[in-house]
Amino acid sequence: MSFLKNIFSKKDNSINSYQDFWNWFAKNEKEFFKAVGDREIIEKNFLDKISPKLNELREGYCFLAGMLNDTTAELIITADGNFKQFIFVEELINSAPAIAGWKFTAFKPAMDIKRLSIEMGGDKFNDTNLSFYSNDLPEYPDEIDITVIHNDLSERNRKNILNGTYIFLDNFLGELDFATTIDNLEIIGKNEAKKELVPIEKLKDFLIWREKEFVEKYEGTRHNTEKDNYSAFEAELRNGNPMIGVINTDLLKWDRKASHPWIIDIEIKFKDGNNGMPDKKTQQQLDDIEDKITAELKDFDGYLNVGRETADNVRNIYFACREFKKPSKILTQVQSDLAGQLEFSYTIFKDKYWKTFNRFTGESN
Repeated sequence: MSFLKNIFSKKDNSINSYQDFWNWFAKNEKEFFKAVGDREIIEKNFLDKISPKLNELREGYCFLAGMLNDTTAELIITADGNFKQFIFVEELINSAPAIAGWKFTAFKPAMDIKRLSIEMGGDKFNDTNLSFYSNDLPEYPDEIDITVIHNDLSERNRKNILNGTYIFLDNFLGELDFATTIDNLEIIGKNEAKKELVPIEKLKDFLIWREKEFVEKYEGTRHNTEKDNYSAFEAELRNGNPMIGVINTDLLKWDRKASHPWIIDIEIKFKDGNNGMPDKKTQQQLDDIEDKITAELKDFDGYLNVGRETADNVRNIYFACREFKKPSKILTQVQSDLAGQLEFSYTIFKDKYWKTFNRFTGESN
């Protein structure tokens, strides 16, 4: 597979739904099939045509295209590691019709390591020059901390080796598993190794085992925040403006944080107020937005509202979640609803031990 292509093209109004996209694709699929099979015309007759249509649907889709065999072309829609995009990749592929001669796939699939060999910038990446070992972290026992060793890494080629190894792992493990299963990853040379090396081909089985162990440990874990205690705090920024926050202190003491490893940081910028604080009308608007989100992302379903803080005309709202796909769907809709009113954005990242919130407890990361 090749031809990864980011989507940055001008929008119009012709593609407004998944169904619109697939109807358009079906009308042109014979031309597309021919283009994918002919590398001389794939850029002009396929890539350049599908890119703007996907972009009309939603910015951020990437894709790969190639021939599975003489009779079947495959279109792989990817998120390119962007957690916020994963749910929309799945929805697009799940809505795809059956079209003879085509296979539609969500995310880059895992490859057989015996068929996987990458050469980049003169360096090779395969099962003969890559290995790994796992690091035990007593203070964070649920974190999957992996060191990958490339036999030929040196200061001269470090940047190329790092990039190539990431690409190799993305293909070996598959896009979804590579993005979601490893918490910490370090890439080193053979002379830097501190433990016995394990063949890279065993990494997939190791991750499956660790994930199974993790799921069994936290299966069924729920937290009802109705009777939790909250603490208000106030600080002064260097510019003299106040920072005011409210944090669920019972959650920060919870001993099963790793069951909700996905952190959502919602950022809402506002203009009306004084000293970085919102005026009464804006305060009510911000509270209403938080209430709306919390009504959709309920604690019992695995979405915990950890707290909020306000300073310098910005309100941040924090959630810890069992999974990240539904929040992305909900928050994207909120972002759309607020367009032209408030500047709304959010980030998603994995943090099993909620180190992000250590500043509220005085702990170091």
